[in-house]
Amino acid sequence: MGKDSKKTSIGGQAVLEGVMMRGKSSMATAVRDEDGIIRLETKRITPFDKKNIFLRLPIIRGCVSFVQSLVGGTKVLMRSAEVYGEGEPSKFEKWCAEKFKIDIFSVITTFSLILGLCLAVFLFMWLPQTVRGLIERLIGNDFAFNVWAKNFIEGGLKLVIFILYVVLCSLLKDIKRTFMYHGAEHKTISCYEKGLDLTVENAKTCTRIHDRCGTTFMVFVMLISILVFACFESLVGGSINGALRVLCKIALLPVVAGLSYELLKLLAKTSNPIFLPLKVPGMLLQRITTKEPTDDMLEVAITAFNMVAKMDEDESIEEVSFVVPKKRKEVLKEINEKLLANGIEESAEGEWIVSLSLGIKRSELETDNLVSPKLQDKINKIVLERISGRPLWYCIGDTDFYGYTIKVDERVLIPRPETEILVQNALKSINSESKVLDLCTGSGAIAIAIKKESGANVCAVDISENALELAKENAVLNDADIEFVKSDMFSELLDRKFNLIVSNPPYINKEDMQNLQKEVKDFEPSLALYGGEDGLDFYRIIAKNAKNYLEEKGVLIMECGIGQAEIIKEMLTDFRLVEIIKDYENIDRIVRAVL
Repeated sequence: MGKDSKKTSIGGQAVLEGVMMRGKSSMATAVRDEDGIIRLETKRITPFDKKNIFLRLPIIRGCVSFVQSLVGGTKVLMRSAEVYGEGEPSKFEKWCAEKFKIDIFSVITTFSLILGLCLAVFLFMWLPQTVRGLIERLIGNDFAFNVWAKNFIEGGLKLVIFILYVVLCSLLKDIKRTFMYHGAEHKTISCYEKGLDLTVENAKTCTRIHDRCGTTFMVFVMLISILVFACFESLVGGSINGALRVLCKIALLPVVAGLSYELLKLLAKTSNPIFLPLKVPGMLLQRITTKEPTDDMLEVAITAFNMVAKMDEDESIEEVSFVVPKKRKEVLKEINEKLLANGIEESAEGEWIVSLSLGIKRSELETDNLVSPKLQDKINKIVLERISGRPLWYCIGDTDFYGYTIKVDERVLIPRPETEILVQNALKSINSESKVLDLCTGSGAIAIAIKKESGANVCAVDISENALELAKENAVLNDADIEFVKSDMFSELLDRKFNLIVSNPPYINKEDMQNLQKEVKDFEPSLALYGGEDGLDFYRIIAKNAKNYLEEKGVLIMECGIGQAEIIKEMLTDFRLVEIIKDYENIDRIVRAVL
């Protein structure tokens, strides 16, 4: 059951794959892009009651509204087309931009407006006038039309041309879809005015014919122009012909538009059947200029209407702009600026975010290739996460380790580049027949790299069930046949023996845990970081037990923190040939020992 019926001043316009709605103090354009996402652009406008009092006078206000609709409507239409920007900028566009600092799209918008006006003058002023003149000549010089007859003939021809123009346009696929969005606009407004909840199902039941339609306004313009120009010719004392006649009609157009606007507003306020004859022509023509919309078109129109209604009620709601295709280099520049403004100074992070989101190399970023709105959404979502402090690779969802894609999130540590040195040295000690144990596997990165590079039999161990779940996903992702065991270090391995034990255990001490970067301390799992009071708890366990799980001449390789390598070396009393290997920054990072 609907609520009480109500009127609204909100009106609209169909645009390319969308609808623009205009209220008292705001306007919103909703467009469904090629990915099926509804895009919104909103603007604040000066309320009618706050405009200059002169501009609010009857007829004057109609003239102003006509001009605003003409210019603003064209801009909105062209703006909606930007959501569909495809392909690469032409050489001509690049040349204009570089040499003359010209925005070719703005030029096209201006040219389209001028071309449209010229076409309107030709079709609805010059052509009817010329045809009427031909009729006069065919009838003969003995018969002369008075000014009223001339204008009624021209007006009739004008209406015929307009109807033919609309009918022919409606046969075009793109125009037909625009007419369907026009229907969606009307149905949405009608649904609201009937007091129904604004839903697609309710809007479908409403009429697509509306009193305030621009189609009806155009009919009024043509009818009133007949009367206005006939009166004008009568006042000046005779018929005006040729180019002067066209110029006079153009000069009188503001008066015609103003009177048409007042008539449209007046008739919209009443449903008295006495005025029905004035409404019927426009209503009949709306049968052509509006078509039955699809459900998704109604959803777009409702989105625009709801946004305007909200903005009219709440002045604090900020304007939003369309997400339109942008050049890669422009997207990268914007992302770097956002990151820098939030204290993230490493420009490489912006490059990684954009390049990985687009699936391209970082060297391909500084180009004019366009980035779609959907991909911009993806990029901006990652940026917002990164600004919150979440580590870059958690935001992206995976990272590269030793040439393999490893999924990462808060369940595991992010594999570091220096850990690849651990893998490099591990591979020197094994072959496809070897048995390898990866203690504290985390994401499974080390186990996967060793398995894929050597073909060895790999068993990966971790105490965290969550970490093992992700490690298993990574193994499947990389087609690596690995045995995963939930175990507190060696506790569940019984009497098994291995040729190689490799480990990157937790090694952060108590004091350093308090001073970790925000990205590490707040997001990476402390279970995988904290190595006890001095950071060496797990190394003690390995040093004590590793000999029981290694074959004769088995190898133990471990990664460690800064300043820990020599202490760990002294723990390995059961091993010979203990060596310390440095990382890329010449820091003692890897301890290797042979049983």
